[in-house]
Formats: sequence, structure tokens, C-alpha cells
Amino acid sequence: MTTQAPSPRSLDESRERDGAGRGTNRRLLCNAKVTVGGCRAPWPSWCWQQWLHDICEMNGWDHRQSPIIWRELLDRGGKGLLLGGIDDFLEYAEHYYGITSMMLSEEMLGIAEENVKAHIEIEKEEEEIRSHIKPLQIWITSASVPICYQLIPLLANGEVFGMTTEISIHLLDTDKFKEVLCGIVMEAEDMAFPLLRSISEHTELDEAFIQADIVIVLDDVLLNHEVQSLENDIREVSEICQAYAPLIEKNAKRGVRVISSGRTFVNLKAMMIMTYGPSIKPENVIAVATSWESAAKAMLAKKLNMNAAGVKDVIVWGNITGCNYIDLSHAKLCGYNCAVWSPATFPHPLLNKIYDSEWIHSEFLSAQSSLSSRVCHSMGMLPAHAVANVLKYWYHGSPPGEIVSVGILTKGQFRIPEGIVFSMPVRFQNGNWEVMTELEINEMTQEVLGRLAHELIQEKLIALKEIKEMHPYGADKITSKNMCQDGNLA
Repeated sequence: MTTQAPSPRSLDESRERDGAGRGTNRRLLCNAKVTVGGCRAPWPSWCWQQWLHDICEMNGWDHRQSPIIWRELLDRGGKGLLLGGIDDFLEYAEHYYGITSMMLSEEMLGIAEENVKAHIEIEKEEEEIRSHIKPLQIWITSASVPICYQLIPLLANGEVFGMTTEISIHLLDTDKFKEVLCGIVMEAEDMAFPLLRSISEHTELDEAFIQADIVIVLDDVLLNHEVQSLENDIREVSEICQAYAPLIEKNAKRGVRVISSGRTFVNLKAMMIMTYGPSIKPENVIAVATSWESAAKAMLAKKLNMNAAGVKDVIVWGNITGCNYIDLSHAKLCGYNCAVWSPATFPHPLLNKIYDSEWIHSEFLSAQSSLSSRVCHSMGMLPAHAVANVLKYWYHGSPPGEIVSVGILTKGQFRIPEGIVFSMPVRFQNGNWEVMTELEINEMTQEVLGRLAHELIQEKLIALKEIKEMHPYGADKITSKNMCQDGNLA
């Protein structure tokens, strides 16, 4: 027999409640005998000895046989009183109540066996339930950067994946930043996020991306052209992705989702992950452009003296951290106070509300360079929120009818050359995204898209070592040897 003690509700408490009637005491003793046979938490033989040692050491008892029975008043506090084994308990009950048990040892052993079986079944059921609540495995590269520090609370508070989805975060960086990673881990653990199952640091590349559901690539290169050229920066990014992609293929889950973010070469990182990891689904790799969306919306809201949340459908085209184009032709305003009253959800075309068209064509366009500088030199809050929002949209859908800009692998949409990662308008729904090809663009925008595509093609060719240096747009018809007649990559 391998059992614990009787229920913490002692005979004393029951006697005080129900009086000293013999019928009541008989019922209590009967219940106690059943409890002795199996107790509230029967222990299988394989863990009984360790449990017995721990419980005796904790209470200062000396008991080596099964069962062990003690008496304690949980609601009143105080140390438990060791009664001993089954004989000690029966003697205690006889002296206390004047009742002798008629239950045979064989009956008690039978009850104990039944309760052990029930305990094992309950454990199996609980284990099966736990197995269905597996946390999302999230890996973050270059995790010592400020973006990661700002991102962790956003991922762990339940707003991104939902209040019922637990996550495990894995921070990956070089051994040089191990101390920083350990500090982030300790701080995150101290926050006691209810949905953060675990957080760990990793500095060995071989163990990266194990069972990953999501990989967030934050690696950046320092753009110091006094030290090295742009072409060398591109090759450095390519080498980083060449190391990551095979490990993602090997260690991550088949449907892993990869998000490229950071301050430099966001499109190129996504492109190279797909290039060097051909088994990674292209639709599962995206580059985040919503930082530029948010910054542009804030600038427009300031001009219009309204809440930035009311500015919708600003599109970021092209190379997210390079040459991009902020398109306002589809932008709308909701909740804008103007001469004509309308419901807060009614959209007004933005360009119709900015009467100073010169501001759009001069000040706003010239401000885009400073906008890019502000985004690239942010302390991490803006890009962290951008990553969190994109993940939320990916898992739960973007707001109905609204445009979201992300970098995706092109397939000829909007007459953009195939085979590059290009930021364009999409919608998220049902765990997937789709390009909003129904949007119309004018000839001027089409010309701009061609120029933007040229830069991305050049970056890709340098990364793949097919050309040695960047060529100006139109100088050589975008390296005709590497292009098909229809303008697509060969």
C-alpha cells in the first residue's frame, strides 16, 4: 500500500461541527478508512520513496513504511501531527471515538489499488491536456539590440497571439553579448508574464531555431561607408542569411514563419532567407514595412491636426530600408473634423482634405528622407510595435478593408519584376496574406515602382555575386544579361 495521509479536514473539526453522535462518527471513520486505502493523492510505487523522504524531512518526522498518516488543520495553520501507519491510526480512532474498524487489510489494499489506477488515469488525462497547450516557439536573432528588448513585452502580454496562447522565447546572439542576453532573460522572468512559458538565451548557432514556429530576424550591419562599401555590406548580409537559412530548414517546424525587420536591408534579408532556404515556403517569409507607415501617418496627422489612428491606407512601396515610395493616392481619413459632418468611421480621401497641394509635393516628399532617418535611428519602440502588429495581423487578420504594407516575394503583381522582395499593399485574413491587386495605380507610380525594383534587383545580384557593384538606374537597362526579355529575373 502506497498512500498519503487522510484528508486535511481532521476528525476534530468534523466532530466539532456534527457533535459526538455515534452515527456521525461511524460515517467519519468509514470515510477515513477509505482515505487510508487510497487518500486524496495516492502515490504509485515508483515515486513513493522519494515523496516519503521529502515529506518526513520537511516535517521532521521519522517514518519508513507505507502508509504514512498524519493529522493537520489546514485552515488553522500549525504543524501536522504524525500518527504513524494504519495500526497507529486505528488505535487513535478507537481511543478518540471508541470505534473499532471492521475493514480487513485486503479490502484496504483493494481500495488502494483502485485509487492508484484512478490517479494514473488522471495524470494521463492532465498530461494529454498539457500536450495540446504547446507554447509557440519564437526565435529572435541579434537579440541584444534594443528592438528585441522592446518587443518581448509586446509578445508576452497576450495582445499579439491572444490571451490563451502561451509562448516560449529564444534569444539568439553571439557569445560577445551573452551577458546582455542573460540580463534580458532575468528581467523578463521577473515580469512574470502569464503567457510566457519560458525564455532562454542561446549563443551556439548549431542549436538555433529548434522547433521554431516564428523566426524574427533583426540582424543589421553598420553602414559606415568610410570603412567599407555598400556592396560589402550587402555581401555581409548575404553571409548572415546563408548561415541562418539551412538551420531554419533543418531545425524549425515545417510551417515556420519568418519575419525580417531591423534598420538595414530588410528586403534583402527576407530575399536571402528564401534563396538559401528553398524549402521554406515563400508565403511564410515577409519583411516589415509598417514602421514607415506609422511614421508617415503621424506626420500627416500632425499636418491635419487630428489623431494619427484616423489616417488609413498609406502604402509603402519598394525597398523598405532603402529607396521607398510613400503613396497617398489611396489614403483615407476617419474621424476628421471638417465642414461636412460624417460618422467617425466614414472615410474621407486624404488628398481631398489637404488643400495645400504644394505641401504634398514639396515639404512632405522632402521630409521622407528625414522620416527614413528617424525610423532607422529609433530606439526600438517603433520597429518593435511594427513587428508585433504584423504578427497580430498574420494570426488574427488585419482590420477589414484596411491596407497593410509588407515586403513579399514578387510574382509580377503591379508589373513589378518577379523574384525580388518588394513592399506592397496586402490584407491579412485566415492566417494568410494576399496582395491587393485590385488597387489601381497611375503611370507616374508605375514608373516609380520600376526605379525602386532596380535597386532591389541590384542588391540581389550583388548578394549572389553575379555583379560586383551597383549600377545607376537606366545605365545598362538593369544588367540585360541577367534579365529576360519580359523584364523578369532570369
